[in-house]
Amino acid sequence: MTPAAALPAEVDLFVIGAGSGGVRAARIAAGHGAKVAIAEEYRVGGTCVIRGCVPKKLLVYASRFAKEFEDAAGFGWTVHHPVFDWATLIANKDKEIARLEAAYVATLGKAGVTILRNRAMLESAHEVRCGDARIRAGHILIATGGAPSYDEVIPGVEHAISSNDAFQLPELPRRILVHGGGYIALEFATIFAGLGAKVTVVCRGDNILRGFDDDVRRHLRGELEKHGIRVVTGSKVAAIEKIESHFCVHLSGAAAGRVETVDRVMFATGRTPNVTGFGLEKVGVRIAENGGIAVNAYSRTDAPHIYAVGDVTNRINLTPVAIREGHAFADTVFGGKPTRVDHADVPTAVFTEPEVGVVGLTETQAREQFPRVDIFRTMFRPLKATLSGRDTAILLKLVVDGASDRVLGCHIVGEGAAEMIQFVAVAVKLRATKADLDATMALHPTAAEELVTMRTPTARHGVAAE
Repeated sequence: MTPAAALPAEVDLFVIGAGSGGVRAARIAAGHGAKVAIAEEYRVGGTCVIRGCVPKKLLVYASRFAKEFEDAAGFGWTVHHPVFDWATLIANKDKEIARLEAAYVATLGKAGVTILRNRAMLESAHEVRCGDARIRAGHILIATGGAPSYDEVIPGVEHAISSNDAFQLPELPRRILVHGGGYIALEFATIFAGLGAKVTVVCRGDNILRGFDDDVRRHLRGELEKHGIRVVTGSKVAAIEKIESHFCVHLSGAAAGRVETVDRVMFATGRTPNVTGFGLEKVGVRIAENGGIAVNAYSRTDAPHIYAVGDVTNRINLTPVAIREGHAFADTVFGGKPTRVDHADVPTAVFTEPEVGVVGLTETQAREQFPRVDIFRTMFRPLKATLSGRDTAILLKLVVDGASDRVLGCHIVGEGAAEMIQFVAVAVKLRATKADLDATMALHPTAAEELVTMRTPTARHGVAAE
């Protein structure tokens, strides 16, 4: 904690929340010459670094080794009885997260940003209380992110863990039920399954990944089930009963009356913006219908001199978006460069097994907006699987405006999907056409080459091609 004597009485910018968006905004604003302080009550780095994207991806890597050991046999390798140790994984993960947090702290320090390790409270539009200190600020930025939430209270819900808790489990559960069908639920389902747990996914919708392209949803579900993950749709957890060292999970909906016996229950049914408990109502900051802080195109709230970026605004809850918003805010307010963030065509990935990468419109969205839509779709067995013998397929799909030939969306399910979609996103952002992709030389042998070799549409203007 910063000594009281070292605390500034007045700053140009006070940032509440040292996650991805807040840290970027603080550093860039300081680079523009602003005097900046940032408050964080937990750990510097926020959700992504401490208990989100980074540690999750490390666990994803760990979970994939079991499949690699199995596949190696088809390529002449003999791997004798590999043994996994959960405690070692978690300890090594914690070391890396500590290293990253220290790097964030060092970066802020080099930029001249004062770090306050305490909860900040808004006293007025220009005054913040942090512990016993009161600091005046020319501008205030709220970057408090979001947190896992349970959308309803059910008997025994106190026995469920969240994604936050999953990173610090004392041991790997042998059986786990994951409630939810979105990013976080499915990523943890495949992590646990890859590490050897028996996994059941329960979600309320008719299929997983609501909001994604229907072909992606169907294909990924089939792949998850091939990996031994049971997917129960149209259902909810109605109650959790603790019996000795395990839990009986009672389901409702389509699976009404069904009871699952597991060692852990994880809820991943949504996240809620952190908008309570630090005085927003005192300064007239309005909460939008989506539950996040209402802001304009420049991330300014209804209160003068108060801004908000990242998940707390509940616009697009992705780390790179928060970073871009934080940077744009600093450039706008302190750099003399008014900057809007373009929230269209943001690429995203789901690090399941296999992983998903998407950018742009789904087929359904495109048909709602454009009178003529062409679909190019292919599924094929990856080359690696020909020797490993693994039963898996890659899905590639392009959504194209039938009038202008512009690529409106790309959807990939398969190994390397996230890496591929990052660069497809450049083409979509530049409004590339299908003819542009066709004119691009293929790189063989890769899965990505299929993106530039699909010549015949599988559906044209809403009618399946013959």
